[in-house]
Amino acid sequence: MNRAFFPVVKSLLVAVLAFCSVAYAAEEAKAVPVKADPAKGEALYTNGDPARNITACISCHGAAGASTITSNPKLGGQHAAYIHKQLSNFQGSDRSNPIMSPMAKLLTNDEMKNIAAYLDAQPAKPGAAKDAATLELGKKIYRAGIAEKSVPACAGCHSPNGAGIPNQFPRIGGQHQDYTVSQLINFRTGARKNGPMMTTISKRMSDDEMKAVADYIAGLK
Repeated sequence: MNRAFFPVVKSLLVAVLAFCSVAYAAEEAKAVPVKADPAKGEALYTNGDPARNITACISCHGAAGASTITSNPKLGGQHAAYIHKQLSNFQGSDRSNPIMSPMAKLLTNDEMKNIAAYLDAQPAKPGAAKDAATLELGKKIYRAGIAEKSVPACAGCHSPNGAGIPNQFPRIGGQHQDYTVSQLINFRTGARKNGPMMTTISKRMSDDEMKAVADYIAGLK
């Protein structure tokens, strides 16, 4: 065999190894997740980004996520994973809203994580039940479900005090009654498609049952 052949093979081998090292390093860099930055999340939540037509979240959801508009959810203290999921869903077809869908589509994945991290770190604003006439019904549904309709207890997923379970189920304690009812109805009608379990449950509930449990939830702390 020609001796000149070996230097060529050696050079090729070195080149291949170098290429593989660069490719591996690039993959390693991609694999390292970027840590969410609550400070950046607060800036975007509070000020928006006029240059990109991103409206400040605070205008609808209140300072630190403590919304005072009953049709808009309180977001302070909500689990970061849940907020990030909802913003991602607004970017697609699983959850459609004339205001939130266009806004979410302007955000990058990192920006959504930053906003979620900021809101997660804020205190949850308490609420109060308002309808004494339905308090016992709401309490029964939340704690024990509706056996005859195969509706499970809300507390099983959202915890006895409504704090939810991080990375699994959202905080709902203290949430506005109007907002909770509207979401239960959206699940029932199919307007909201990002919670198969809630779709099944809501279809088994009457309007009065939804209102009763929503009012009870508002008073949870």
